[in-house]
Amino acid sequence: MKIVAYIASLVPLLAVATVVQALWSLPADGQSGRRVSGGDGIPGAVVDAQGTLHVPSNYRSAYEFLGAWAIAADKAAGSKELHTVYASPGTIAAYHASGHFPDATVLIKEVFETSTAPLTTGTVSHAGRLKGWFVMVKDRKNSHAGNSLWGDGWGWSWFDAATPLKTTSTDYKKDCLACHVPARDTDWVYVPGYPALK
Repeated sequence: MKIVAYIASLVPLLAVATVVQALWSLPADGQSGRRVSGGDGIPGAVVDAQGTLHVPSNYRSAYEFLGAWAIAADKAAGSKELHTVYASPGTIAAYHASGHFPDATVLIKEVFETSTAPLTTGTVSHAGRLKGWFVMVKDRKNSHAGNSLWGDGWGWSWFDAATPLKTTSTDYKKDCLACHVPARDTDWVYVPGYPALK
């Protein structure tokens, strides 16, 4: 009985120690998984001082899952692509609080080819080969005015699966913006497709 009482008395201490350790290990911006570079609020893990973006290696474990999109096949049953979208830590809570994406928000969309087959639940499409990523970084301050991949409040870049550190985009107006025009009123992001933001 004394052993059980002793162990029970340690549980609150372990909980406090865990919280203290977690807070101690947070970066200066207070959000796990995000490093801030130069005090400008832009995550150093995703963008450098010149505004060059890349895909952070830890986004699946450190970022928040926003939602997924199935892109219908042109003629066959099922989907031809699956898009899964992640947001930098704290994005969901900040969006709920203000109804806006705060500066330095990072959105990462994975784009997969799919395989479609009949299963017991019906015809199912699932993620296959990764084609690449689309990365956006919120920037109301227009921090990179001379960079053609920044504008309309965001940094924009596409990355082929083989090159997560080098974008193939050259100009966001030409390479990225057209797909987002229908979402102009929701800050160029298809917010209704993300249950976590509702």
